[in-house]
Amino acid sequence: MNRFKVASGREQEFIEIWQNRDTFLAEVPGFKSFELLQGPNNEGYTLFASHSVWESEQAFKDWTQSEAFRKAHANAGGTKRDIYLGPPQLECFKQVV
Repeated sequence: MNRFKVASGREQEFIEIWQNRDTFLAEVPGFKSFELLQGPNNEGYTLFASHSVWESEQAFKDWTQSEAFRKAHANAGGTKRDIYLGPPQLECFKQVV
């Protein structure tokens, strides 16, 4: 998961960035699913998380070193960087049950 703090009032712009970008995930071995989650509104920002599921930790690591990853992140944020309150925060979890 990557957590994003998005400036209040800019939520729809953030959602549209994700709806309109090409992630190239479908071509990556080990990719299972993706969701963009909207969390609570706080003072000055709304919390979002991009959540992806992978067959293994190695499949995820391989993706981060792939051409698909470079292409998907080539214009991350683009000209709308001011909608973010800081960089995304990566959090990795392993399924245990």
